[in-house]
Amino acid sequence: MNLPEPSIRVNVDPTNPGQFFACCGLLELADRLWPGAEGWFAADGREFRIAWDGEQRGTLGKLLAKLAAAKLEPLDPDDGATSPLRLPLERPIVLDWWHDTRSGGKELKLWAGKMYVVVIARAMHAAIPRAAAKGSQLLNHRELLPDPDNPKKTVIPFYFDARRASGATNLDIGFSLDVQGIDAPTYPAVEFLCLIGLQRFRPSPAGDGYSYRLWFRPHPPATAAALASGAVGSGKAYLFRLLKRTTYMKGFLPAQPLRGD
Repeated sequence: MNLPEPSIRVNVDPTNPGQFFACCGLLELADRLWPGAEGWFAADGREFRIAWDGEQRGTLGKLLAKLAAAKLEPLDPDDGATSPLRLPLERPIVLDWWHDTRSGGKELKLWAGKMYVVVIARAMHAAIPRAAAKGSQLLNHRELLPDPDNPKKTVIPFYFDARRASGATNLDIGFSLDVQGIDAPTYPAVEFLCLIGLQRFRPSPAGDGYSYRLWFRPHPPATAAALASGAVGSGKAYLFRLLKRTTYMKGFLPAQPLRGD
């Protein structure tokens, strides 16, 4: 099978679950903008690719411009902590997976307490144009993230990106960044695109953690989600665990390849 020429290429670390599900979010967005878009990972897992067989060439720049221009809408303005969110694209998408108790979405909710999904998501969304300037390296763009409503304050992330979570534990650095109120760089494109990706794409429970699988042939979101969860297919599998930052707040830790894959 000859693979199509991708119009979108993004560098990815397959051992970072946040980056993996951010790629899934990119595919979801591409399909919403250009129905029929398909995505897949390069053979070494270090690049995610999207192709679309249409009259208009769907580029990463166009996708991110459309995303940045879409005004993020909380559907329950009185509940800033857990309100569903709506992105008014050509085919709108509603994000509410953290309320899902049937297929494990609620278990992946990493924020609690004074962490408000509306505030965090708006800050990540506002940073998309700055991350877009990195092109294929957008998942490696990092910054101290300002609160769009109060630029003198910074916003902490959801902790989907494993680079942030792996340094958040006091076992790593001797104290907790969160408790001490110390600012650390955030990877906003990873955080926001992962928030989108988890609406359809979910890891599978595996022991005391979760697993996901890469896929290496072009697929639309519907079938790619089944491949990513391991429900079908046999792509390279990775296992990750959740870091308990506090009693209620968590984070994605780096993943390890499953033996035998």
